[in-house]
Amino acid sequence: MLDFREIVEDARREHHRLVDAFLDLHAEDLARLAEWCADALLHGGKVLFFGNGGSAADAQHLAAEFVNRFDRERPGLAAIALATDGSVLTSIANDAEFSQVFSRQVQALGRPGDVAVGITTSGGSPNVLVALRAARGGGLRTAALLGREGGPARAEAELALVVPGLETARIQEVHILAGHLLCRRVEDLIERAAESRLTSSS
Repeated sequence: MLDFREIVEDARREHHRLVDAFLDLHAEDLARLAEWCADALLHGGKVLFFGNGGSAADAQHLAAEFVNRFDRERPGLAAIALATDGSVLTSIANDAEFSQVFSRQVQALGRPGDVAVGITTSGGSPNVLVALRAARGGGLRTAALLGREGGPARAEAELALVVPGLETARIQEVHILAGHLLCRRVEDLIERAAESRLTSSS
């Protein structure tokens, strides 16, 4: 059995390795996703986040950062986490099947030009895959925060951001870092657009 200090050091090493690998691979992809989100929000659209378990919690966390604030005071930004409405989730799971709990909401709430962001550490969650397909079919831009080798979700998302690790906990840690960087960049772009409008109108 490992000493706790060894567990800490192993986690530290793997965390730093995955952060470095992910950002080397996907910093430009994160910037692109931020541009999609800002464009959707500036044109009356929204961002839909969804995932299961810890990824559902990450989806709620990121939606909250958009709707309330991340790094600065500014108007709320339209974002929805699709795992938060128990009545919707259980009615879809009961009347249809659990694989449709997100796709049905994407069909109901999503509009062309919106952004759908699926989160799955395995890349294989059936309800995330079905929702990404529904989003693409509805004209939404699609992105996915993934782990391991990306799984089937890698092919379902227009933009796949993969944390190349095997441990769920370490993957989730990088996902939330990616989400925070996304929030920061979106706020920058929204603020820049507001300043540009003020300059052009003066």
